[in-house]
Amino acid sequence: DQQAALFGQTCFDRGDVKITFGTGGFLLMNIGGDPRITSRGLLTTVAWNAGGATEYALEGSIYIAGAAVQWLRDELQIVEESAETERMAESVEDTCGCYVVPAFVGLGAPHWDQNARGIIMGLTRGTNRCHIARASLESIAFQANDVIRAMEADSGTCIHSVKVDGGASANNFLCQFLADITGMEVERPRCIESTALGAAYMAGLAVGFWDGEDALRENWSLDRRFVPQMDEAERQEHINGWNRAVRCARLWSETDNSQC
Repeated sequence: DQQAALFGQTCFDRGDVKITFGTGGFLLMNIGGDPRITSRGLLTTVAWNAGGATEYALEGSIYIAGAAVQWLRDELQIVEESAETERMAESVEDTCGCYVVPAFVGLGAPHWDQNARGIIMGLTRGTNRCHIARASLESIAFQANDVIRAMEADSGTCIHSVKVDGGASANNFLCQFLADITGMEVERPRCIESTALGAAYMAGLAVGFWDGEDALRENWSLDRRFVPQMDEAERQEHINGWNRAVRCARLWSETDNSQC
């Protein structure tokens, strides 16, 4: 699934990264023809084998991405449709100091803490449903940023841009905040069903429908590019707050292992 999405996003060069935002979030980074053993909570996987050459990838999985928006809709019932969260997030200037850590089933990469639990931190009397919706969307980007930084450290490669796909990538606020918090350009293709596209690309290469990777690159079409707009001081302030919230979510496992 995710290897096909990496191929569908034409991430053929070492250092290319794609993020699939579905129920969870899945980040893969092309690391070339030599496998690298990860030491920062990622997985090393075979990306594909084409023409007898094997490419490898680093993989990091986020348990809760689009599922955080489903939680707002189905459990908290503060939205009727998932798409409403974009308008709600943009209706407020910030989260009013609120952070959501959607560790509903623990935390995935790079933390791998199955006992962490979801929390909403920084609530004040002025916090409203729009702030919580915005913080929930921001949490998806924060988790992706954690994995991206681990990938950079593991691979020794500086990432300058990422490609996104999957249903939640249609949310413009999420994509812009991802660009802001990572300091990287975020590229969203016209076709966000990259898994199916990647399988079609591979099949087309096998039967000679496509001449090679250059033809696939030409077929890839950009829908929108999101450029970072946040300065470094503000970015670091947001990340520091997120890290504090994650520590609080993980503290749960140290004090009480009971289940609801």
